[in-house]
Amino acid sequence: MVNHATDIGRESAARSRILDTATNLFYAEGVHAVGIDRIIAEAGVAKATFYKYFPAKDELVRAYIQNQSRQGRAMIDRISERSARDSILAIFDLVADAAAQPGYRGCPFLNAAAEYPEPSHPVRQAIDEHRQWKRDLLRGLLGADGSPDPETTADVLTVANDGLLVASHLDKPANLRRLIRETVMRILGPSAGT
Repeated sequence: MVNHATDIGRESAARSRILDTATNLFYAEGVHAVGIDRIIAEAGVAKATFYKYFPAKDELVRAYIQNQSRQGRAMIDRISERSARDSILAIFDLVADAAAQPGYRGCPFLNAAAEYPEPSHPVRQAIDEHRQWKRDLLRGLLGADGSPDPETTADVLTVANDGLLVASHLDKPANLRRLIRETVMRILGPSAGT
């Protein structure tokens, strides 16, 4: 008798190993610098298994980006119990938290976008979907915070976020958390209650 649940679990474990291996390598070394053969070897899977789940490298890269997006959304979901302003500040605190981690190489979305400059490419579309989700989230929080122009302010915060992510990687400022907080507070201005 064939146990399909065991087969499915083994298959999803192989897919997860491939994606986890690719995630670590892509983030540490860059997407284009890492070849399929290396991912297969380090994940400990057969070439046929790899291609069963990811018929092309770009499909693996897209899955990597989508997985990074899911993880980012989950982190932000954990801070949703706060006021709108506190939620915005907590979202930006995540930049400082990430930058403090060993092996931090900046934003995985910005890093991948630099390697996929064509806006119509499926990898770039996955990046754009994440960025649009975050911009929409900020716009909603800004509206709840009483911002007079949540659309423009969300765009400004997005640009500031990109700059902070790049600076946190390249410059590694010792006062990053304070710099982030100061940047966001200046963009937000006084709260509606003051």
